Amino acid sequence: MIPRELIDVAAIPGGKELWLYRHGRDFMIVLEGNELMSTRMSGSEEALANLTCDRLANRPAPHFLIGGYGMGFTLRAALARLGAQARITVVELVPEIIEWAQGPMAALEAGCLLDPRVTLVERDVAQVIAEETAHYDAILLDVDNGPDGLVRKGNNRLYTPTGLGLAMKALRPGGVLAIWSAGPDPVFARRLERAGFAVDEVVVRGRSNGKGPRHIIWFAAKP
Repeated sequence: MIPRELIDVAAIPGGKELWLYRHGRDFMIVLEGNELMSTRMSGSEEALANLTCDRLANRPAPHFLIGGYGMGFTLRAALARLGAQARITVVELVPEIIEWAQGPMAALEAGCLLDPRVTLVERDVAQVIAEETAHYDAILLDVDNGPDGLVRKGNNRLYTPTGLGLAMKALRPGGVLAIWSAGPDPVFARRLERAGFAVDEVVVRGRSNGKGPRHIIWFAAKP
């Protein structure tokens, strides 16, 4: 049996810790015994980008905001779909996530953070969203476990009526707010609708081969 090897530990603003493990050729990021992400599970994060691109296919130079780098699955999928004129702003709160991407997981990162279309911002994504008006064609949030925050209580403000209102303001007309979640949340889906979005809830599988756990992505379009 191959043992799981602890590579590094990162402190999250708010007091909790993320643990990076390697198991054979795979990596996983763990919080308090909960596996938040793994190189074995990329399907739903890739779907977050691909299904958003499908909805904005008629925009020649879109500007995407990706909240949470994670292991870069969403970013790499978006780069593969978007043209040379597109822009992607990646916002990541925990500096070590980027250090891990460019260090132990450099083969997986594959230079995507150096792509000229990409701007990396090490801040709280809620603050970045709040500062903009009609600035983004898409806001893709893979922050925490979805609306039911696990990693950091401060993430919950993204999913409040106020947070959704700020996302609406930051989007251009017809833009899309895409939110990844580990599971369904009917209360949150209704909150999106009350915020004025046209909501499409899609079930996706955790693995890229169409298997694995069922995750939810809400695609909320601004009128």
